[in-house]
Amino acid sequence: MIRVLLAEDQSMVREALAALLGLEDEIEVVAQVARGDEVVDAARAHRPDVALLDIEMPGLSGLDAAAALHAAEPGVRIVILTTFGRPGYLRRAMESGADAFLVKDAPAAQLADAIRRVLRGERVIDPTLAAAALVDGASPLTAREREVLGASADGSTNAELARALGLSQGTVRNYLSTAIQKTAARNRAEAVRIARDKGWL
Repeated sequence: MIRVLLAEDQSMVREALAALLGLEDEIEVVAQVARGDEVVDAARAHRPDVALLDIEMPGLSGLDAAAALHAAEPGVRIVILTTFGRPGYLRRAMESGADAFLVKDAPAAQLADAIRRVLRGERVIDPTLAAAALVDGASPLTAREREVLGASADGSTNAELARALGLSQGTVRNYLSTAIQKTAARNRAEAVRIARDKGWL
């Protein structure tokens, strides 16, 4: 049996995925969690072969949970399943140690097939997203620019951002200015929107 850990914050979606996978003869869902920060503990407790992670979860995003799981339990194969088919997310997922990246509107049979394939050591990537990632290229934002731009999304002032991030106001202003230029945005709010749409935040 292929043991699967399912991490998805929407209970209806999680239960539907568990039911669909339960129809497969050789797949068993051994654990379900609703938060990204519960993934590593659940993996240690239930010893899954494959972890199926949503991107948008409380506690930790699926991308951060993937990185933590890959570091803590490198033998567990990771499949990212998301509503957000963004090329930047695909790139970040692969950097986090994911073995597969699929969108939620893919057929259920494709998901079961991906689980089997990652156990054979294959990488499975939604072909449309793979093509888009090649066209878009890597995120132009540095880790620090991404952090400051992401923190600014709630409308915090430069002074508030500086206090929260332990930076000077001038440094915050410089990071935001560079991020705005790199995203070809007119202002901070537009830079946040563009970066999110691309999957860079």
